[in-house]
Amino acid sequence: MQHYRDDFPILGREVYHRPLVYLDNAATTQKPRCVVEAMTAQYYETNANVHRGVHFLSQRATDLHEGAREAVRRFINARSTAEIVFTRGTTESLNLVASSFGEGFLKAGDEVILSTMEHHSNIVPWQLLRERKGIVLKVIPMDDRGVLDLDAYRALFTDRTRLVSCCHVSNVLGTINPVAEMARIAHDAGAYFLVDGAQSVPHFPVDVQALNCDFLVFSGHKIYGPTGIGVLYGKEALLDKMPPYQGGGEMIARVTFERTTYERLPFKFEAGTPDYVGTHGLAAALDYVSAIGMERIAAHEDDLTRHCMERLSCEIEGIRLFGEAPAKTSVVAFNVGHLHPMDLGTLLDRLGIAIRTGHHCAQPLMARCGVEGMARASFALYNTREEVDTFVDALRRVVRMF
Repeated sequence: MQHYRDDFPILGREVYHRPLVYLDNAATTQKPRCVVEAMTAQYYETNANVHRGVHFLSQRATDLHEGAREAVRRFINARSTAEIVFTRGTTESLNLVASSFGEGFLKAGDEVILSTMEHHSNIVPWQLLRERKGIVLKVIPMDDRGVLDLDAYRALFTDRTRLVSCCHVSNVLGTINPVAEMARIAHDAGAYFLVDGAQSVPHFPVDVQALNCDFLVFSGHKIYGPTGIGVLYGKEALLDKMPPYQGGGEMIARVTFERTTYERLPFKFEAGTPDYVGTHGLAAALDYVSAIGMERIAAHEDDLTRHCMERLSCEIEGIRLFGEAPAKTSVVAFNVGHLHPMDLGTLLDRLGIAIRTGHHCAQPLMARCGVEGMARASFALYNTREEVDTFVDALRRVVRMF
């Protein structure tokens, strides 16, 4: 995958007079030249508001925007573009479901199941809904390897369980959860299933029909696309029954002061001017990774993950690795002895190596692991074994300082 690095100009820069080693991809990925150029070209050549204009630029911008919707549909194998709603990212997609599904389908005493390893964006919206409507939240436990306890999961269901919302891949542990099996269990109990795909869609093929999930959410900026654009996939029949999330232009069919009727899917959930340049950038990113091949990307990142964990476990005295599930990818979280992870991150940064430190927006998971925070290295298609070796060697040097 080495030659793809040339597509990412930022990887050629230096940090503190050292070559940049960027290992913070779970937070956001760098952008290939083709994505930036596609967005620049649209601003310079085809910038006009979409859907409502009859003039040439508006028609062309609309074609690009709706073409992006088709690109997303194809990428995750949805049945129809009516099932693809554009949002600002995973967080807004989750808030949309919590608000709209919560309003239309949940009442006091109804249950939503989450997992121990959820990102705050898949916890807080449900807590807000609990405060508004009196729903009950239940949590799937995990073992010390970072594997969800499916027997305990089955035992959580009652006749009041309405929805399960679970990450496909943990942003901290890298655990790949068996969401297809979990969705089947939920459906057998009469509940719906939402997949947080923020850390899966960028790393391996995701097919919503094969998973048979009711919702899936992900962000563009984690799959080499622009910030501020994301996707909510929902089964058409379910989205059709849900009330609008926001009101305004674009999401209406007809407005009078007495009554408003709403537009068809997916526009019912897309109030106001969309980020039509962002959707074009997202389409360019999806085309880019599709041309490389998601299976190929997955194999490369799995190799980097294994290589990193093997070297760390063998060569760094006092290291504690978090997340050793049999099914794991792209993320290596760790602490070393009594060293604060922020100190590790700060010193590695001075050596040109970018990692993430802190609670990673997963404080309940930190509590389960008995720590306040962790250091995290995470990989993308452009990372190399040589960069992993540089990182491990630098970490060994930093640890020796103490």
